[in-house]
Amino acid sequence: MQKVIFQDVGWLDYQKSWDYQTSLHKSLVDRKLKNRDQPVQEQEAAAHHVLFVEHPPVFTLGKSGSVEHLLLSEDELAARGIQYFPINRGGDITYHGPGQIVGYPILDLDLFFNDVHRYVRNLEEVIIRVLADFEIPATRVPGYTGVWIEEAPQRPIRPEEAAFFEKGRKICAIGVHLSRWVTLHGFAFNVNTDLSYFDLIVPCGIQEDDKTVTSMEKELGQAVEQSIVKQLLQKHFCAVFDCVPTHSPLESNRHFFD
Repeated sequence: MQKVIFQDVGWLDYQKSWDYQTSLHKSLVDRKLKNRDQPVQEQEAAAHHVLFVEHPPVFTLGKSGSVEHLLLSEDELAARGIQYFPINRGGDITYHGPGQIVGYPILDLDLFFNDVHRYVRNLEEVIIRVLADFEIPATRVPGYTGVWIEEAPQRPIRPEEAAFFEKGRKICAIGVHLSRWVTLHGFAFNVNTDLSYFDLIVPCGIQEDDKTVTSMEKELGQAVEQSIVKQLLQKHFCAVFDCVPTHSPLESNRHFFD
């Protein structure tokens, strides 16, 4: 059974987060290449990581996305204090910001399974199980990556909310990149996210009128303690990926980048 280091990185600029991911990714790849020339008993154990990060407002565009799905000019982005990064993950454009838990697994899938689709489905399953703990009935939607909610919430709905809750609502976006079977990027889970930022893009390139973006706070009608969600993410990640954390409770790296 593989061991995974879970780190609560906390609030971090996107570029610093990307650089940190890249360094961890390089270490895993370098270990793999080195081990090829070593006897089994002398091979170095893999250091898998899962990072939980909260970013200042930023839009990221995947390599298969369209820049036309960003609805602001560079000047408008600057005026609003929003960063923008074209990156090497799959998928289209999405938003990261306060109140959202962004998860970055850096795993050597050679030591788990060699199946990209299974990897993405597993990430979805982790989120679905966390939401089930809050009695939020999440699901997958054929043809779309990520985690969705199609049922109306159990709480009372105000008349002005009715049209919103008739739509399919994406609560978690997923975009990944693999190199030598080592993963980068991951998921963006809307917990207490300000959903108005999604009005400034075409989220994930999805333009259908019957689909929108939601959050746990929106579905429950109240804010959620993010530390609890992170603990549940660790728990269900270990169950779905059949791994164990090297540190429990969740290790904090909040001051690592100060």
